[in-house]
Amino acid sequence: MGWIPKGGVILGVAVGAALLGGIALPLTDHPKFCASCHTIAPSYESWVKSSHKEVTCVACHVRPGVEGWLHDKAWAGTKDVAIYLFGHPTDPHNLQTSVSSDVCLSCHRNILRVSEVAPRDLPPPVKDVGLIMSHRKHMEAFGKRGQGEGCTTCHARVVHGEPIKGYPIVLPRGHVSADSQPHVPAHPEGTKLRASALNDCFRCHDGKTEYQHKVLSRKCDTCHLPEKISQSLFE
Repeated sequence: MGWIPKGGVILGVAVGAALLGGIALPLTDHPKFCASCHTIAPSYESWVKSSHKEVTCVACHVRPGVEGWLHDKAWAGTKDVAIYLFGHPTDPHNLQTSVSSDVCLSCHRNILRVSEVAPRDLPPPVKDVGLIMSHRKHMEAFGKRGQGEGCTTCHARVVHGEPIKGYPIVLPRGHVSADSQPHVPAHPEGTKLRASALNDCFRCHDGKTEYQHKVLSRKCDTCHLPEKISQSLFE
């Protein structure tokens, strides 16, 4: 066997790593790779039935840029694989993750203007329920509060959840606490996803919490057009 120069070995390793990375990394970006972990499988199954089924897992769960890729994909992904193979994976009903609001707004930036257009021009199904609450003000308030709140504070189940009580879209529960029809999530008692599904607008709009020295109103017409409340929300 001939002697291989050290430089040749290093070059060979580098080329091999590049080829492996070029093949392996794209495969790990595919949602079916995520679903190969039984803990993630329920999230995959809800995703394929959601309005975001054309959006890949990494598009939402990995922030753009080098820092986002290194932390959210390389570090967090490797840690999750290690836990799955050698540790004790979290029960699917107790999974928690975060999605940066910047990622949401990269596609949904127009949502910030929903309350700034005429009611007749509101997009369906927002128009159907007369929802005119200001997303922009909420995002500004979340930023000032500095408690890590954002889009998923209200829309946590928009992909990995189901519309409640037969509503056509996934919304924050909002008025449901005042509704005569109880909402019972499919998640077991005491799990984090059940608690998340039961969260509603009244956790802040409780008539007690203050923001900028004003008590947050609990009244439904704070966010909804009065004539739509009886028509759509409490039938």
